[in-house]
Amino acid sequence: MNKELKGTILALLTAVISGVSIPLNKIFVVNLDPLVFTSIRSLIIGAVFLVITRFRREHIDKKINIKYLALIAIIGGAFAFLLFFDGLKLTTSGRAAFLHKTMPLYIIVLAFLFLKEKITKKYLYCILLMLIGTAVIYYSDIASNPLWFNPSLGDLLIIGATFLWAIENILAKKVMIKESNFIVSFARMFFGGVILLSVVLILGKIEILMNLNSQQLINIGISTLVLFGYVLFWYWSLKFINVSKASIILLLSPVVSFLIGIGFLSEPAPYTQIIGSVLILMGAYLVSNIKSESRSI
Repeated sequence: MNKELKGTILALLTAVISGVSIPLNKIFVVNLDPLVFTSIRSLIIGAVFLVITRFRREHIDKKINIKYLALIAIIGGAFAFLLFFDGLKLTTSGRAAFLHKTMPLYIIVLAFLFLKEKITKKYLYCILLMLIGTAVIYYSDIASNPLWFNPSLGDLLIIGATFLWAIENILAKKVMIKESNFIVSFARMFFGGVILLSVVLILGKIEILMNLNSQQLINIGISTLVLFGYVLFWYWSLKFINVSKASIILLLSPVVSFLIGIGFLSEPAPYTQIIGSVLILMGAYLVSNIKSESRSI
């Protein structure tokens, strides 16, 4: 299997896991502070990746990559989550989901500028088609208060978090030119989790952490397993294909959630979600056939 195909399959698996996690969270609802919840998951996953890197006998190139790994943990593993959670309190989940799906736009621009990735017209057509499909899926949330005319503080915080995650992915791709994707995953999750746990302690939320019941622990375990799969496949995909291509493929996740909802949860199938899903699938098919390339420097 060549690298292009392998990276594309890994990105598709990431999109499937991302799509599964949304309806899964409706079943395994964790009645827990999101900051505490995320810090626990990050630390556990980071510890698992540490074991993997030790088993594979991988070491961080301290002279070259330690500063980038620190930035990945701080920007993507900690601060972006803080902005996202604060923003989620001030806007609707649908608006937040749509704004988060604009991340490929930021990634494409940053990848073109800093990674010299080649962005063809076909790339742009694909992302435009998929973003239109995403907007159609979340139409009811967006139409109630058009984002481009009157964005709320919550919307702006979500946009800020999304942009930080885009920067993180650019840094990760840059580091993985020489560094293992497992090292990057470890640094992002573990040290990001340490920062988040520090914020938990500063805010005096340690009691929440110390009083988890059995059902909460089970839910955390399930969610942690899903997130581990997401992180594993996502950074692994970036090792083989352009980050711009991988990020566009990730836009498939709302379609996966929609199909699971109507197939297993007996949810309705509004025509807007059907139309949006078809547009996203068309864009995903087209982008999956684009070969990752870089511009000559």
